[in-house]
Amino acid sequence: MKNKNYYAILMAGGVGSRFWPVSTQDFPKQFHDMLGTGSTLIQKTFNRLANLIPEENIFILTNERYNDLVFEQLPMVTKRQVVLEPAMRNTAPCILYASLKIQKENEDAVMIVAPSDHWIEDEQAFSDNVKTAFDYCASNDALMTLGITPSFPNTGYGYIEYDKSANAEIKSVNQFREKPDYETARSFISQGNFLWNAGIFMWSAKSVIAAFKNNQPELFRLFVNGYQVYNTEFEEDFIRDNYGKAENISVDYALMEKSDNVFVIPAIFDWNDLGTWGSLYDKLDKDDDGNAVVNARTLTEDASGNMIRTKGDKIVVLDGLNDYIIVDKDEVLLIFPKTKEQDIKKVLQKVKANFGEEYG
Repeated sequence: MKNKNYYAILMAGGVGSRFWPVSTQDFPKQFHDMLGTGSTLIQKTFNRLANLIPEENIFILTNERYNDLVFEQLPMVTKRQVVLEPAMRNTAPCILYASLKIQKENEDAVMIVAPSDHWIEDEQAFSDNVKTAFDYCASNDALMTLGITPSFPNTGYGYIEYDKSANAEIKSVNQFREKPDYETARSFISQGNFLWNAGIFMWSAKSVIAAFKNNQPELFRLFVNGYQVYNTEFEEDFIRDNYGKAENISVDYALMEKSDNVFVIPAIFDWNDLGTWGSLYDKLDKDDDGNAVVNARTLTEDASGNMIRTKGDKIVVLDGLNDYIIVDKDEVLLIFPKTKEQDIKKVLQKVKANFGEEYG
């Protein structure tokens, strides 16, 4: 029987613009089957969390515009479990809001905050890490995160520096480091006590709310003023009137970088944040020429290292094209060098400016 004190906040409000044209403002990547497995990313994440956490204790945090998509893809959840943001204000305000709701329901709650769009292969190992964190957080005032052992000097992630002298599985965090340049990332890896920041957090409701009170008093006051109406019919009115007043700030800046009770567990599972077409390419099976294909039927000649995705069983013929992203969706066809994938967000802005907002 699953522990009734275990809760999850599943973060599902992002747009995922680097996965354009599949991911759009109206239908972002977490609601797509990006891997071609038959399940969307949010469905896979919900099921992974439900291995350890009672289904009814998994809260989905998302923007108002995605309310219908959540119920369509997760028909088992109730209205109580869907926490809607009326405005985009980064991760700190919505986590504080959801944490207050959970604390009011169960003062002994321990919770995980997990993005809805990550790829994790060994789900049992993931559950084991989370259980270790929950056990610690239930009896200690701790803000916990899971860190990923770096496999190469990635400049696209933030890093967590932990205390080298700690031999235990749970390690004290010295500091969080911003996304580095290549040489700095190499230096981090050579030091041996740096992990990638995966944006996965665990804590008790009491600890995280106390941390907000200490480190973000203004934000705390804004949301605690509604405590009496949370989980009642009057909650929606309070949030509509007040949510937009919240500072736009991430939980990393708001809490993790300011607190002295932060700990990390080096993850024992393979992880990918599926943030770009290139990261998706890395996780997919490839043909003999290193092309990764989702949905399409392909005929290739002198074409290698490409990421190819179409809608349905479209036939794609490639000749003489190497290391490109080729994505076909409705009225948009993207053919873009993999080496420039970080520029897709800029391209999207140009498309919307030239052809209309409906294309993004």
